[in-house]
Formats: sequence, C-alpha cells, structure tokens
Amino acid sequence: MRTTRRWWVPAVAVAVIAAVLPVTPATAQPVTAGTGPVVADGVTQPVFGYADAIRERIFVTSDVDTDADGALDVVAMDIIRPRASEQGLRVPVVMDASPYFSTVCRGNDSECKADLDGDGLNDRWPLFYDNYFVPRGYAVILLDMIGTNNSTGCPVTGGRADNISAPTGIDWLNGRRKGVDAEGNEVVADWHNGRTGMIGKSYDGTLANAAAATGVDGLTTIVPISAISNWYDYSRSNGLVTRANNYSGSLANNVTNPDRRQYCAPVRTQLGQGGDDATGDYNDFWAERDYLPHAGQVKASVFVVHGINDDNVRADHFSKWWYALAEQNVPRKLWLTGTGHIDPFDFRRAEWVRTLHRWFDFWLHGIDNGIMREPAVDVERLPDVWETHADWPIPGSRPTQVFLRPGTDGGPGGLSVKSGPGNRSATFRDTPTMSQATAIRHPSDSSANTENRLVFLSAPLTAPLHISGTPIVRIKASVDGTDTSFAGLLVDYGTRERFSTSGDGIQTRSTEDCWGEAATFGGYAEEGCYRQTVKTVASNPQELVTKGVVDGLNLDSLYVSTPLVPGAKYGVDVPLMPEDYVFETGHQIGVVLLGSYSGYSSRAKQTRAQITVHFDSTRITLPVVGGRQAAVAAGLG
Repeated sequence: MRTTRRWWVPAVAVAVIAAVLPVTPATAQPVTAGTGPVVADGVTQPVFGYADAIRERIFVTSDVDTDADGALDVVAMDIIRPRASEQGLRVPVVMDASPYFSTVCRGNDSECKADLDGDGLNDRWPLFYDNYFVPRGYAVILLDMIGTNNSTGCPVTGGRADNISAPTGIDWLNGRRKGVDAEGNEVVADWHNGRTGMIGKSYDGTLANAAAATGVDGLTTIVPISAISNWYDYSRSNGLVTRANNYSGSLANNVTNPDRRQYCAPVRTQLGQGGDDATGDYNDFWAERDYLPHAGQVKASVFVVHGINDDNVRADHFSKWWYALAEQNVPRKLWLTGTGHIDPFDFRRAEWVRTLHRWFDFWLHGIDNGIMREPAVDVERLPDVWETHADWPIPGSRPTQVFLRPGTDGGPGGLSVKSGPGNRSATFRDTPTMSQATAIRHPSDSSANTENRLVFLSAPLTAPLHISGTPIVRIKASVDGTDTSFAGLLVDYGTRERFSTSGDGIQTRSTEDCWGEAATFGGYAEEGCYRQTVKTVASNPQELVTKGVVDGLNLDSLYVSTPLVPGAKYGVDVPLMPEDYVFETGHQIGVVLLGSYSGYSSRAKQTRAQITVHFDSTRITLPVVGGRQAAVAAGLG
C-alpha cells in the first residue's frame, strides 16, 4: 500500500497541542511619558491629529526585474503618519501590502487609492486603518505590490517579486535601502521605531505570510486574513488542477493596471508554462510560491483569521500554516469564523477593532495589556456565538478511527469505531458531472448509492460529537483503469440553524458606522465610515461539513504523475479540509465516497473509471474532542 505524502499534515498533527506562552516582544521598549502615545486602560488613545497628518509617497528599488526591461523594479508606497513624528515622535508602522489598490480595490465598500488633486499624494485611503491608528500614534503604509498601481514591473502571482515587495519597503524603513520621493530626493524614515506590523485579507494577507517567511528584520507581527500559505494548494488539490488553465496568469492580469496588461502579457505566458496545468504536479514554480517550508524563518508573531467555510482560500491554508508555526513555537493567535471569505471587520466589527488595537499596541508599541495571557483561539460555533480555547485543534482532540462498514442491497453502509468484515467490497463509478450538492442528498437512495457514490451513515447520535482538526479518509481501493480521482465528503444529516453559504455568510446593509477620525484630502472627505453587515443563516436538512479530493496519479508523490495499475490495491489517504464542528444529538454523521466530481474541481477528470472499495481497512480518522471514548458515548460504538 502506497501512502507516502508531503503535502498534508500527518495524522499526529491532528492532535497537536502546542501552548502559546505569554510572550513579551523582544524589541519592545517602554513608552516614556511625553515622548510616546498616551495610554489608558492598556491601549493607546487618539491624541494625535489626523487632518494634519503627514502624507508621503516613497519609491524604493527592489532586487528583481520582472519585466526584463533592464531596470530593477521599484516599489511604491503611500505613507500617512502623525505630524508629531516630525518633532521626534517615533512611531511603528501598520502596513497593508496589496496588488489591488487600483483594480479590484479593498474592503466590502470596494475602496481604491486615488490622488484626486494631482499633487502626487494619496487622498483616498481604503479601509479604516489610517483613520483609526494614525491618531493613536501609528504610521499607516499602503504598499503597491511589484507590478501594480504605482510600482513598476509585472505581477508574478506568488513568485519572488510578490514575496519581496513588502520586505523591500521594510528594508527602507530600517535604513537598509534607499528611498526617494517623486523628484528623486532621498528620504529616510527617521520617524520609525523599528517595528512593522502587516495586515490584509486574501492576496494582501498572503503578502504578509510571504514577507514573514523571508525572515526580514523589522517585521514584528502579521495579521493574515483569509490568506494563502501555499499557492499550489490554492490552484491545485493534491495533484488535481482545481482552477482554470493558467489561473496564475489570469489573476496577474486582473491586478495589473489596464494600460499595462498588454505590456505584461509575456510574463503571464511564462506563468502558464511554469504552472504545468497539463499534469497538475508540484515543481520548482510552485516551491517558490510555497511558504510552509519556511516557517522556521518567521520572526514575527502571527494573528491568523480564517473562515472555516471559505471556498476561495480554503481552510487548509490556515491550518497548515498554523501547524507549521506551532512546530517553530511562533507566538500566535487565531480567530476561526463560520463565514466564508470575509474580513473580521465585516463579521465581528466592534470586537475585531478592539482586539486588533490591543494586538498592535502590544507588539508594536510594547504595551503590556495582557492580550498574550488570554486564550489564544476564538471559534465561532454558531452564527455570532463565539467560544475561546487555549489552542487549536482544541485541547483533547485525538485522532479516532471510525470504520466504514458495507451496506446491503444498495443501502447506506454504517460507521463504527469497531472494524467490520474484512472480506467484503463495493464498487461505484467515477462521475465527474456529479455536484457535491447532489452527492450528499438522499443518503438512503439505493439507486444512487452503488452507481456513482458510496454512502455511510451513523445511527442517530446519542450525545454531541465535537471534531477539531484535520479529518482524513483512508480508502483501500482498486480501479479498472489507469487514472481516476478519489474524494471524501463528511456530512451532517439533521436540521438545524447553520451558516449560510449565500454571500459567504453575510449580508451588507445600507446603514454605516464610523471608525477613527475624519479629514479632507485633495477635496475628498476621508470619513472612515463603512456599511454595516449582518450574518445570514439557513436551516437545511443536511450540511456538507468538510471535503477533500486527491489525484490517483499522485498517490506516491506530487512531483511525478504515475499511472495506476488496473486491479492493484492502493492505500489512498484523502485529507479533508480542517474543521471545528459539533454534530448534535439526534443527527447522523455521513461519509460519502466519490471519484471526480464538479463543484470542487473545476477541471474534473472524465475517466468514468470503476472504483472498488475494500473494507478491511477503509475508515475515516476523525479528530474527536475526547477521542474514542467520546465517539462511543455518542453512539459510534
């Protein structure tokens, strides 16, 4: 049986419990009265002006030439800082590095940067960071990723130029690179206190992960929100190509200013060639875009925020990064929401601003406000119902073997911690056109259960069952062809109020609230007001809890595709997306086995192979809080 893998967390990691001890920033200095911000109740107060804040646009030369024009690419960044920083006040930096400031734009209100009066300074500042943090003694920097907006070069979608964009700016902040203004005059950051925190959602948060993985000095903390930790996992799933051909090039095109898209077309062609859509294998192109092996270089603390139901940047991006950081004892914190690809400003606004403020005050101003002595993890159990825990997976979570037992007469099989008959098997046909919604409906439909899926149901639970971690479906299978996919779905059968998938779980209202100070720049009112949101909920008879799929050609290695041998038995491990979920009393746990299917892989294979499942070792490993004893108590005995 072949089970050698490198791209998912080993089973032992399901039960990782690495305590985050109270930590004081190594570079933090006490705040001296009269020379620093005013502190009350453990947080900085808004005592500095915003309307008179200093605004700058600085250009720093990088070490890359993405467009091969013979000139090194230049990183542009817009800075806003308290005027007192011109009179000796040393301030830290909150940095949002992004490719989106002139194209997709930022936040739920879709705000772009803009110089409205043509004076070369930014007048429109997306998001609330500037309005809120500048009056509290911070500089805020909005940095244009190489190849976007006012920076030069071409985007490379997770490649080296992406990864060094923010470190190039941080090097200037710390005196290691030369920066100039629009006229070419050298500018130095003599107002900087040496500490920078990065924050951002999606691609912005990914740039924060990338910068931390370089180990750049001066990056003190990062707050990646819905962020990628490995671009291969974003475009692929264990050997399967899950997005369109040359998705890297397509995304690069979207973030490039329209007047430069034709100019950067050759770079996008190179991205398509490097990504190797033909095989879906891992190669040097993807290794350059994989931050997980570099967790040992991370010097910054990390506050991770992710949606467990995020189908854009899927949840394994947070979990693999979290596991890797735990192994390196990186100080860390986690918010795990039940929504999808959503910023915490839009799913838990007031608490988010309060918590982020305390986090930055601790790590960037050196104020001991106790945040690192509090529980490290917040989990949203139900819409707007939050729990705190010491770590994630939740302490007490243990890998628990639950065996898949064969059904009879086309009916669903069973689930039990006890192994069943080892001499039985069942077959189904790989059906690439089946959607995941269809796959989980009508679990007792005998006509569907043997044709294109196998379904396994527990008895109604006699007690709640809580899983926390990364489930793994372990299948012993043989195939009548040389290629197919293997998929596993974990389902909750039972009606209850759930997070809605509509709008990623939130609905935007017409009303607004305001955060921070307001001012007018270039004739534009920078008021810091944003539309409010509300959670959307649903009540359905079943819920897809988590899922996973692997390419049968990559069972041995992601680097090389190897055809299957018809009729040979294989041990197939299908890692599902990480989860933190409670199955309620009276509900049934379902496991559905499939081949290829639509709705997860946009490029499902058309093999139509017949898959035979052998029940001597086929099972699902669930990270059960309380382990086997809790599983038995819930009725899985």
